[in-house]
Amino acid sequence: SWMPLTHDMGLIGFHLTPLIACAQHYLMPTEVFIRRPQLWLQKASDKKANVLCSPNFGYKHFLKAFEPRKARFDLAHVRTLFNGAEPISVTLCEEFLRTTAQFGLQRNAMYPVYGLAEASLAVTFPETGAEYRTVTVARDAMKVGDTVQTIPATDENGVSFVCVGSPVRDCHVRIADNGGIALPDYVIGRIQITGGNVTSGYYNDSSATQAAFVGEWLDTGDLGFIVNEELTVTGRAKEIIFVYGQNYFPHDLEALLSATADIELGKAAVCGIRNEHTGSDEILVFVLFRDEPEQFLPVAKSVRKNITEHAGLSISKVIPVRRMPKTTSGKIQRYLLVESYENGEFGETLAKLQSLERSDSPQASDQTAVQATLHEICVNYITAKKIGLHDNIFELGTSSLALAQIYEQIDKYWPGKLEITDFFDYPTIAELAAYLERKLEGKLKPRPITD
Repeated sequence: SWMPLTHDMGLIGFHLTPLIACAQHYLMPTEVFIRRPQLWLQKASDKKANVLCSPNFGYKHFLKAFEPRKARFDLAHVRTLFNGAEPISVTLCEEFLRTTAQFGLQRNAMYPVYGLAEASLAVTFPETGAEYRTVTVARDAMKVGDTVQTIPATDENGVSFVCVGSPVRDCHVRIADNGGIALPDYVIGRIQITGGNVTSGYYNDSSATQAAFVGEWLDTGDLGFIVNEELTVTGRAKEIIFVYGQNYFPHDLEALLSATADIELGKAAVCGIRNEHTGSDEILVFVLFRDEPEQFLPVAKSVRKNITEHAGLSISKVIPVRRMPKTTSGKIQRYLLVESYENGEFGETLAKLQSLERSDSPQASDQTAVQATLHEICVNYITAKKIGLHDNIFELGTSSLALAQIYEQIDKYWPGKLEITDFFDYPTIAELAAYLERKLEGKLKPRPITD
């Protein structure tokens, strides 16, 4: 496992469980996997591991960095490949299985599961040894209370989901409507759980506990349906954002902006929108702003900087809005903002902002060769594509993952010339290029090794 021990899947599933089972297990530091994802399967091959795990993000990250000429895997001994912790992509499962089939990985190794921390990790597991199953349903019948309509996977109106199995021992699952009334098979509703593995409440938070439970049933915040005791997860009712297998709550990020970016609570809305290509959510931040677009650029920069510094996340887009939709009780209606975004209502505003940002971009003729190469690498991994030579990359929303990917690419051009910590000393392209050029010219002595 490469998953961190601060994550319930990494801690409970792939550290505590092997210990209790007296099974030999190996832990790869997460930062090593981020930098060298191919090493994960290489070590699994070397150690002849039988069980592996990763959320969608890990499979996508591996495929993006995969170099066939360096692959010397033997994965025939891998029996189970856990896939969970965030919504599971059918497309990604298939791409990963196709890529690794040449190394002996069997299709029936892919093992999609469903769980959450409130259930001490596990809720449903599929049958072992069987190929994972998918179902395609009509996208216009996916609200709570709708009866699912199964259609061919090739239908343009279809959405495909991975079936995640049946409840584990001592855990019970049901589907309920918004009023907490149980629903029959084939009907979409709220996924609720109860059992010996389910928490009795949230520590020191009686209001959250009361809101989460309907009698003895814990509402997971996810949506899905059951057929013949097998669960399929279709979405979520709670406004949770999934990024690289980790969960983030919009109100937490909004509170962070209030504390660090001087944006009042209620005047910023953080939303997640699913990116099927990456298998994670993109983060959108809507900010109440009624001045001209030119005056919004510093606000957007501040939002990216503070979210990156304090939460380690990249922001896909920061969007000014002249009205923040709210309920009569004052709660932000984030889903309305997402709907407006998906309908293209902010297209003109975003185009204007991109044009303004582009005017600050460096021209190729103004760059040295090293600067040009560094700039080309950075724009591939930093969400804010318009990067000036003197822009602090951390203020543009460079996540820890993006930083590791940038460092890995630079190290391919100039092996051993930089350390990842150099980015913190030289956070702009101009500064980093100048430092690198001095090292290439031999004008800098190696740094002394310190404890």
